Amino acid sequence: MPSAGEPITSLYVHVPFCAHKCEYCAFYSAQPAGDVVGRYVAAVVRELELVADELKPRTVFFGGGTPSLLNLAQWRQILEAMERLNLLGADEWTVECNPATVSADKAKLLRDFGVNRVSMGVQSLDEKLLDRLGRIHSREQVFKSFDTLRAAGFDNVNVDLMFAIPGQTMGIWKDTLREAAALGSEHLSCYEVIYEQDTPLFAQLQAGEFDVDEELAEAMYEELLGAAARAGFVQYEVANFARGECGVSRSRGTKCGIPARACAHNVNYWRGGAYHGLGPSAAGYVNGLRTKNWSNTQLYCEQLEKGQRAIESFEELEPLRRAGETAAFGLRMNVGWPFELFERTTGFDLRREWKREMDGLVSEGYAESDAEHLRLTRRGMRFADHAAEMFLR
Repeated sequence: MPSAGEPITSLYVHVPFCAHKCEYCAFYSAQPAGDVVGRYVAAVVRELELVADELKPRTVFFGGGTPSLLNLAQWRQILEAMERLNLLGADEWTVECNPATVSADKAKLLRDFGVNRVSMGVQSLDEKLLDRLGRIHSREQVFKSFDTLRAAGFDNVNVDLMFAIPGQTMGIWKDTLREAAALGSEHLSCYEVIYEQDTPLFAQLQAGEFDVDEELAEAMYEELLGAAARAGFVQYEVANFARGECGVSRSRGTKCGIPARACAHNVNYWRGGAYHGLGPSAAGYVNGLRTKNWSNTQLYCEQLEKGQRAIESFEELEPLRRAGETAAFGLRMNVGWPFELFERTTGFDLRREWKREMDGLVSEGYAESDAEHLRLTRRGMRFADHAAEMFLR
């Protein structure tokens, strides 16, 4: 975490618009109506202006929602504002895209301003499952959009997939992994379906329309690990796989276990780094203070139109509690936590403050520890949420 006065090097911007709300989605999003998108763009520009002096972005991430739903003029308004505020030039700049909303003109505009990574929300390559999830794109659009991004000069593309979808068989999953690998993307994110309250999928589960098959889900995860490795991906987090040689730690001069095409923005989250979060519902963490913007686009716009941040809540975590959260997030990574790095990051010794929890995970076969590291085992990675809970204070 940077000291007070040092620039924040990670920026997240939430774009809350979707053409259609997916069955599984619990993120804040809504369909655009009236002048709300134009007001939102102006408000984001204003919020950027309010925090620009604190920023020197090395990673930028536009997530959603569906950021690619913004039209050319709206994107240009945001990008030109970032240029004016000296916020261009990030080492890694990601924009999430839906395959149905990628165009050659939009891809070229983003690339011209320095966006160099696209995360494409594919979720499945099976037409029936896409319909089941409420996705608006077809499998054909996935391949077409991938080619469009390549033609625009994007050489760092992530493909998002989901498994354990109701109705998804192992055969369908294997076919999806095979076709996704054949695309040749640099990154793969694969998430097991989570049944969040207040989503249609959760309501269907509660109504008994389908059952969760835990054994099949675990088998699908094992299939994912094998297929990803065969395709040349290196797992570096529970659900994330990337190509490229593992980098070298600047501080230790040794392999850090993180492949070259890993998402640096997300690694900053998992390592407890600071970041500004802009847009409706966005969370930020700056100088030990956690913030959350209002999850209401109209209210968000009204606050920024008054010239003030649209922050709903502030929370300053006690150091030990924050360190516990940092431990939990960092254990999701394959390399786990080097003890020295954890102490440098949080000020606490993992071996002293969480000795009982560490010993418990090791005895259960969920983790392994040596003189320098604590890391989850292969089985522990599958149940990383269980491991994480043990470190929370």
